[in-house]
Amino acid sequence: MTTARFDVLGIGNAIFDVLVHTDDAFLAAQGMSKGGMMLIDEARATAIYAAMGPATEMSGGSAANTIVGLADLGASAAYVGKVKDDQIGRMYSHDIRAAKVTFATPTAADGPATGCSYILVTPDGERTMNTYLGAAQNLTPADIDPAQISAARITYLEGYLWDPPEAKKAFVKAAEIAHGAGRQVALTLSDAFCIGRYRDEFLDLMRRHVVDIVFANEAELLSLYEGADFEAGLAQLRRDVRFAVVTRSEKGCVVVSGEETTAVPASVVAKVVDTTGAGDLFAAGFLFGLVRGASHEICGRFGALAAAEVIQHIGARPQTSLKDLARQHGLPV
Repeated sequence: MTTARFDVLGIGNAIFDVLVHTDDAFLAAQGMSKGGMMLIDEARATAIYAAMGPATEMSGGSAANTIVGLADLGASAAYVGKVKDDQIGRMYSHDIRAAKVTFATPTAADGPATGCSYILVTPDGERTMNTYLGAAQNLTPADIDPAQISAARITYLEGYLWDPPEAKKAFVKAAEIAHGAGRQVALTLSDAFCIGRYRDEFLDLMRRHVVDIVFANEAELLSLYEGADFEAGLAQLRRDVRFAVVTRSEKGCVVVSGEETTAVPASVVAKVVDTTGAGDLFAAGFLFGLVRGASHEICGRFGALAAAEVIQHIGARPQTSLKDLARQHGLPV
């Protein structure tokens, strides 16, 4: 196996986030399911934006947030995602490159605008997402560079990629290339509603070992196995995939690998402001520990620390150096 150029390469829907503080009454009036992610068209996006209050706008996208977190910790990272050559797309490209992430996906010259997610944050910190995929849905297998995938120790894929048909094909192509090069493939299940749409397909990916590492939260685990028992779901997950990490909010996380189980507590949080990106940044921290050869317990501590940082402010990307935070908490960076 050749030496890896990248620790982790992420592939995902390149989405620009538009975040606003609101309340449950607004969600109800708009017919939104609290805590979920709904795909919307351009007309619905325009209507939601018109009804929203003052917003905070920044680059986002699940896998992109994870990759930016990894780069902030000091990992070598790359990202594959589709934006249009428009104002928002150019901002998106600038932001991810400014975060020291390799981003070489060609921009779209025509077609739909760069994707946007309209994220409503309620006083309890819960986020409800309404996503217009836009140009992101036009990521195709042609955007997957075999040399780049082969050069990454881990290729990290988001479950949201399973929505656009061509992106789904790109996902499978990337996984095949990674395994052909002797590399690992990680998948985040993304969202309980996403699992509801593709449960059987996700289980097939796991059971056929198309993916080696799975990230999920407790709600996603229960959705995956259509049950209300965490321990039973965890036992089934252990049978279906070689390595998995399940986050449980303030209860921390559980890592399962073969017969081994490791529970890691959550980091202390002064105040939850916005849970957008919590899972994304947890994955960033955990993967950083993994590619550095850390124990599962240390990987979990990295993940918990990164997640705690991001939920204490608006937006899904770090505002404090994760590397500095890790050092302050005695973690090896």
